[in-house]
Amino acid sequence: MTKPRTARIQDLLGLLHGAYPTALAEDWDNVGLQVGDPTAVVERVLICLDPSEPALLAAAAADAQVLLCHHPLLFRPLRTLTPKDETGRLVWRAVRDGIAIISAHTNLDRGRDGLNDWLASRLGVEQSLPLGAGESALLKLVVFVPTGYEEQVAQALFAAGAGQVGAYDHCSFRSRGTGSFRPGPGSDPFIGSAGQVERVAEIRLETVLTRALQSRVVERMLKAHPYEEVAYDLIPLANQRREVGLGRIGRLTVATELGLFASTVRDALGASHVRLVGDPGRAVSKVAVCGGSGASMLSEAIRQGADVLVTGDVKYHEAKQAQSQGIGLIDAGHFHSEQLMVAGLACRLRQAASERGLAIEFREMTGEQDPFHVI
Repeated sequence: MTKPRTARIQDLLGLLHGAYPTALAEDWDNVGLQVGDPTAVVERVLICLDPSEPALLAAAAADAQVLLCHHPLLFRPLRTLTPKDETGRLVWRAVRDGIAIISAHTNLDRGRDGLNDWLASRLGVEQSLPLGAGESALLKLVVFVPTGYEEQVAQALFAAGAGQVGAYDHCSFRSRGTGSFRPGPGSDPFIGSAGQVERVAEIRLETVLTRALQSRVVERMLKAHPYEEVAYDLIPLANQRREVGLGRIGRLTVATELGLFASTVRDALGASHVRLVGDPGRAVSKVAVCGGSGASMLSEAIRQGADVLVTGDVKYHEAKQAQSQGIGLIDAGHFHSEQLMVAGLACRLRQAASERGLAIEFREMTGEQDPFHVI
């Protein structure tokens, strides 16, 4: 059995962004490493919802080198860095205690097997798909490989993350043809001789990748390819990624009443209460969810025929819109609709670290509470 190897923060970022690429984040968001040295060794990570003083104290008590949060600590550039304001105080403490701070926010919300998938699953919503539009930054990679070497190149591409189409992986298309070339002076051709035209039986190998993976995929491809000079094309695609996007929409196994489903949501998320818009006796089968502040997805939920949208931070006029358009709306609160990310992300990263042979322990923050109290 291979002994797990020492990991650095940049290895942790590789695990995190391999699953939830930064390209998935909203333009206004700030995800990734916010405080810390990417080359520093990491043995233990504490995962939490919010970057806070209690979270940093818990990380220090656990001897964790990284605090991995859902909500970013830094949204805008700092004009000053002093311990006199909350953000500065937290940065000051993190640096002093040698604790790096990383955020996985809207990239985790939009990603496959991310927060909204976990929320849908927790509420019994099955066969769910993204409610909002997916990331469109897709590329088609076409590379020409001499016959007999196509499999080693394909496996290198797949190992780098190419070939993912929805719930399928290792996706490619292959066709046969003839390649021609004439090696120039000073070349060292894999096939043929300098100055002579060669015609070689080749395989046209096609696959798909996200733009975020482009550098890694091309690097792995070039390393695995036998040719000195590799002919390949990267073609931008207009296709939408159906497996990623904001929110999720799916169906309950058994239809229920809106009031009963609201109680299910409350209990499943451990909330003391939820706010409900709509007739408690109406039938509910098709359910949309969006963790955090997701009322902006209301119109899309209506367009796709959802019976109810479960989210948080619902405002009065959004509730009136739902009421007038005949869709149920359950406000479970920002905290309670997102706190399940702690356990979900810890589970996903433990598996990824094990697969990569990295010696990183992931711990889950306990004791975080909704800042609101109901009187």
